[in-house]
Amino acid sequence: MKSQFHREFPGKWGLIEVPQWHFGMKAHIGVDATSGLTHTLIGTAANVGDVTQAQALLHGDETDVFGDAGYQGVEKRAENLELPVRWNIALKRGQRKALAKDEEGQTQARLEQLKASIRAKVEHPFHVVKNLFRHRKTRYRGLAKNTAQLFTLFALANLVLARRWLLTPDTRIAS
Repeated sequence: MKSQFHREFPGKWGLIEVPQWHFGMKAHIGVDATSGLTHTLIGTAANVGDVTQAQALLHGDETDVFGDAGYQGVEKRAENLELPVRWNIALKRGQRKALAKDEEGQTQARLEQLKASIRAKVEHPFHVVKNLFRHRKTRYRGLAKNTAQLFTLFALANLVLARRWLLTPDTRIAS
């Protein structure tokens, strides 16, 4: 589109604003609580809500599922009513800040902190992809290509995170 503008108006720079392409996407991942490895990845457009992808992130053997505040209301959705899992979803920030300062409120805050410590395992693969592999922006126009690249990056992140178990005891590296 930019080159078409320059052909139609040679030498006219800044005559009209040239449209820019922006592509937003989210990577929804399912992570095993014991190993910290990614078992499921779904790439969606940025405007798709987290709660709509919750069932697709499960592999079937879960008994407890932990999610951030974007997954609130997941237990009430029709596709999740029959699932034999216990949903542990974080409170929204405003709800957490509004907790009472009494003993019951402090207990609820401690419970939220425990949920957050378990949910933190999901952030480790994102740390590897964003900080070690330097993947912070989408590279391609189109969801399929970007999702394919994310599959590769998260598979490699699994190798980085599992290196302690993959290396034999006599060839371990310092971590």
